[in-house]
Amino acid sequence: MVEAHGIRHTRRAASQTSAIQETLCSVASSRSTPEPGAPFEVTEDANGNPRYIYKDIDPVYDSDDSDAPNPGNTIGDIPLSFYDSYPHIGYDINGRKIMRPAKGAALDALLDSIEVPKGWTGLTDPATGKPLQLTEEELDVLKRLTRNEAPEDGYDPYPDMVEYFSGKLEQMPLSAAPEPKRRFIPSKHEAKRVMKIVKAIREGRIQPYRPPEDIEDEDFDVKRYDIWHDETPRADHVMNIPAPKLPPPGYEESYHPPPEYIPDEAELKAWLEQDEEDRERDFLPRDHGALRKTPGYERFVKDRFERSLDLYLAPRVRRSKLNIDPESLLPKLPSPEELRPFPSHVDAILRGHQGRVRSLAFHPRGEYIASGGDDGTVRVWYTPSGYQLWQARISDQDPVSAVQWRPGTDALVLSCAAGENVFLIAPKLPIFSPFSTLDDQVDPITASRDLLNAGWQARSSSPTPNASNGLTGATTKEATATWARPPLKLQAQGVLIQLTLKTAVKVISWHRRGDYFATVSPAGQSNSVAIHTLSKHMTQLPFRRLKGLAQSCQFHPTRPIFFVATQRMIRSYDLSRQELLKTLQPGARWISSFDVHPGGDNLIVGSYDKRLLWMDLDLSTRPYKTLRYHPRAIRAVRFHHGGYPLFADASDDGSLQIFHGKVVGDLMENASIVPLKVLRGHKVEGGLGVLDVDWHPQEPWCASAGADGTVRVWIP
Repeated sequence: MVEAHGIRHTRRAASQTSAIQETLCSVASSRSTPEPGAPFEVTEDANGNPRYIYKDIDPVYDSDDSDAPNPGNTIGDIPLSFYDSYPHIGYDINGRKIMRPAKGAALDALLDSIEVPKGWTGLTDPATGKPLQLTEEELDVLKRLTRNEAPEDGYDPYPDMVEYFSGKLEQMPLSAAPEPKRRFIPSKHEAKRVMKIVKAIREGRIQPYRPPEDIEDEDFDVKRYDIWHDETPRADHVMNIPAPKLPPPGYEESYHPPPEYIPDEAELKAWLEQDEEDRERDFLPRDHGALRKTPGYERFVKDRFERSLDLYLAPRVRRSKLNIDPESLLPKLPSPEELRPFPSHVDAILRGHQGRVRSLAFHPRGEYIASGGDDGTVRVWYTPSGYQLWQARISDQDPVSAVQWRPGTDALVLSCAAGENVFLIAPKLPIFSPFSTLDDQVDPITASRDLLNAGWQARSSSPTPNASNGLTGATTKEATATWARPPLKLQAQGVLIQLTLKTAVKVISWHRRGDYFATVSPAGQSNSVAIHTLSKHMTQLPFRRLKGLAQSCQFHPTRPIFFVATQRMIRSYDLSRQELLKTLQPGARWISSFDVHPGGDNLIVGSYDKRLLWMDLDLSTRPYKTLRYHPRAIRAVRFHHGGYPLFADASDDGSLQIFHGKVVGDLMENASIVPLKVLRGHKVEGGLGVLDVDWHPQEPWCASAGADGTVRVWIP
């Protein structure tokens, strides 16, 4: 019975196994034959199992991948040159090789170029190696792009603007809802909360300024402490150099600078035309009127950046203090003992004037000294002995302000000024040495009288009476100057000509030939400077209008140049061409006197502001040297015209200063100036000291006129 039961069980299991195999076979057969329209094909793999190969997806418009390109070469950015030795050029999306397309012969290429197929571009797709095919739409887009047109057909780049908010003024608001009451009524809820906080503060439950509590570390394993608590401050390193500070801003950087700092149009144009490296400053001063109107500084970031670069990259140098002897900084000048001879002491004191002696002059031969003072007298002294040879009182009211001898040794003609009058004198002096007159039989006194009287004959032969006036232009009603004979009393003393001008004369300057002399009247305007001709008794006004008040004048020693000094300027004029040559700017506040070097290329200028100025005409219109050695005003300056490189000045402090001034012909070498000696002897009377100084024409002697009424002769 048991065996029968086992046999039945075995048969049942065999029948079940055969049924399962039939089922699997039917399933496999059903899978191997896909249904019509299925998107795959069933094949067997290497193990005999079914393998499903899906067809390529054909995206349509409704597909999410409609913009994907056609399946092509999937090698990416790998260069095609890597496949030059292979028959294929890459792989498609399914992993199949893309074989290299066959290339036709030259004849096929020619036929292809003649018979243009549809969509032909003449380009080759580098990914597939096949001709690149473009659709009509793509070709149309390319054409639009090459014509700088919108790629989309019908696109309007300038649509009509939709005016959501127009410029019309609306009478009613966009929203007419009334303002809620909560916007302008204090909140009661917030007031209650504030009162609770105030009550808590008053009761002490809330401390608004509670000091911070020391919170102990919860983590006892970690210790927190100040690592610098026991560090003492250390001095900087010895080589540490602090950063240089920026200079403080000036007036030009103010938001409201003074008007003189604001550039005008010419300065603005010149600033804009300059390079940035050549500009004095990298900004222009502007006036904003108020601080609230000041805009932002446009160069702020750039300036901060350049400042940072300077601090970071610019090297800093610590300059050690130099221990220099101050004496070594002074120019090395020769010793005064090497520059002798020069005046050093008084040889004679000439007394006789009552009051101040305002002017003096050496005769061109050096034998006589003429002086004039406040007492209205003119005196002539003998130089070697200091004896008075001649005197005449030419004015009872006005002081004698100027005394000058006529240049030349052929006559004895003395000119002096007192008030508005200029007197030409032939003094009767003893002759100690022969004169170089034209006729040896004629004595110098007679020759001097003939020289002065010759002008009367020229004046009487003049066809027009106003010709003697010397006016430039048409004749005028009022004479510029009057040439006349003085009273008989003065004629008996040798005063032969009296020239009367409109204003008081302060300076007389003779031309080197002796026929012309100029006078300066500071109180006059257009007639402040006049030039007189001795041989014709004629007066000329060279300037119709002179800028400034004339102070002095000088003729050039060798050329036809006339120098005129005003209060602050010295102008040189060419008399032959009648034009202005140069304007010198000594920089003095008030020029008192000046003199021209015998070479003609240098000037010395004295001023009332205590300065002696040396000017080189070939170097600049500004002073070459400025000497400040006097505590008071300088009244007179004078060069030595006899061959010695000496010059002197006279000051109100009662002293004279003698200088050595060497001038060479080489333009590459400047003049050398050496102070030699300070001569003291005159007393200061009424705030005035030495009023005039003059040099002997042949010897290194000088004479000075003082306010103490004396004339002093200084010799080596």
